[in-house]
Amino acid sequence: MAPTCLRPLLRYRSFAILFLTPLLLLPLPVAVPTPEAKCAYIIIIMAVYWCTEVIPLAVTSLMPVVFFPLLGVQSSKSVCLQYLNDTNMLFVGGLIVAISVEQWNLHKRIALRVLLILGVKPALLMLGFMIVTAFLSMWISNTATTAMMVPIVQAVLDQMDNTEYDVTMMEQATGQTNTVIELEEKNASDPTSVHVISNGQVPDDPRSSEEKKMRKRICKGMTLCVCYAASIGGTATLTGTGPNMVLKGQMNQLYPNNNDIVNFASWFGFAFPNMILMLVLAWLWLQCSFMGLNFKKSWGCGTERTAKEKAAYNVLKAEMKKLGPISYAEFNVLLMFVLLVLLWFSRHPGFVKGWATRLFPEGEKYITDSAPAVFIALLLFILPANKPKFIGWNPSMSDPEQTEEDIKKPFLSAPLLDWNVVQRKMPWSIVLLLGGGFALADASANSGLSAWLGHQMTPLGSIPPWAIATVLSLIIAVFTECTSNVATATLFLPVFSSMAASVKIHPLYVMLPGTLSASFAFMLPVATPPNAIVFSYGHIRVLDMVRSGIVMNIIGVFCVTLAINTWGRPMFELDTFPTWANSTTNQ
Repeated sequence: MAPTCLRPLLRYRSFAILFLTPLLLLPLPVAVPTPEAKCAYIIIIMAVYWCTEVIPLAVTSLMPVVFFPLLGVQSSKSVCLQYLNDTNMLFVGGLIVAISVEQWNLHKRIALRVLLILGVKPALLMLGFMIVTAFLSMWISNTATTAMMVPIVQAVLDQMDNTEYDVTMMEQATGQTNTVIELEEKNASDPTSVHVISNGQVPDDPRSSEEKKMRKRICKGMTLCVCYAASIGGTATLTGTGPNMVLKGQMNQLYPNNNDIVNFASWFGFAFPNMILMLVLAWLWLQCSFMGLNFKKSWGCGTERTAKEKAAYNVLKAEMKKLGPISYAEFNVLLMFVLLVLLWFSRHPGFVKGWATRLFPEGEKYITDSAPAVFIALLLFILPANKPKFIGWNPSMSDPEQTEEDIKKPFLSAPLLDWNVVQRKMPWSIVLLLGGGFALADASANSGLSAWLGHQMTPLGSIPPWAIATVLSLIIAVFTECTSNVATATLFLPVFSSMAASVKIHPLYVMLPGTLSASFAFMLPVATPPNAIVFSYGHIRVLDMVRSGIVMNIIGVFCVTLAINTWGRPMFELDTFPTWANSTTNQ
């Protein structure tokens, strides 16, 4: 009866949250009319709206533009500057390059090529799917990668099932013929044995139900590995997923004199080994839980390919054949992509002077990772998709019609990327969400809210830093299951920054694990779009995802704790409290 009674109330849930939240919190700015309280009032309202999604996340992100100036927290000019700052331009530039890779199916070509190289033994096939998905998620959105990979996985699994069914039917047909012959022979010698198998029919093979169960488990493992690898892969690069960009932006916002400590190269150096470790442990866990550790069967040590494996290989070959040879446009996009990665890595490597310092006066001060990202994005709108044709001034008249047609064509064909495609595929909501987060961080620092929060957390100084980092990672990993990854990072990172200042530990010691843990949404289909895409194919129940996801969260927190306490320490000098953190927090 309770659900029936509550049903009318649920109709008004969104309305109640939308209007009662500001009213119930109104005593805060009225009773304590300070900039800190007013800033906290807006942040709490936005946190509730983000967690419940009563209005779209991007719409909630626009609230600072209206309410910070009205409440006298910050001027409109200061707030609006945060919505398209350096970090957001880096994100936009990276996404435009990713869209061009998707547009020309380059990601599919890379995926199929790697899968054909690795092979189709069950363990290797799963590893292949995970490696490809993780690699692509480093550069293009996790959602796009999953949406592209799951149909390939589905086609391979369907073909394997069809082949297994055909082989089983042939075996049964052969078995039935042999049984009839045996029965006729036995009838002559021993008539009493006829009742065991009547009418020449073979009883159900007990292995068939086991094989069906095994096939279901393989389907679950193969599809789950894609969404998990997408979330893991996105953590490896600065532009791979939203929370990473939130950290970059908030570090620049809260600590403007941080000497560009978080850039593409430094993030990759820290997060890529962590991604590899997580990927291997995730693969072993999925192997154990869905396929078992039968090395002979999974790895096929010294055995020939089965009919199922040949069928899977043929599907991949057929898909590769459909793509045809690499086109001029694909080659150009690949060239631009490689150039961008090289520019990012070599801008400020750390151990030697980068191109920004060597080629441009004061380049280290003026040039950030957003400059090469937008430069490559501009080139994608200029470079032609088809090879230009050079026609001489005195063309031969061997084919006058063809020559005249070529002369009418423009020298440069349509560019590699069209703005309409970018406008359609660009996740503008994430751009606004990042901007809203940066506006909150800036207002928190300027209003004094960050300093107040830091002061309240001073007692935490008695707890070892590694324990603080581990507990915070667990809290974020649980919280991100119910809330957007970007919103989670946006809400928690400024708080972690204040806490680090109050207990005098390096801000990155808690902000790095928090950022990575925001991407560990492994337990629920609604936690992140890749999970939802995989769940929609119908192979997985919610319980399957929860069981696997709990262990995945533990693996993630373990890997992050290990990373921050081993190679992360010397890389970011985490054992010392930096002067740039001290000077900015006191301002």
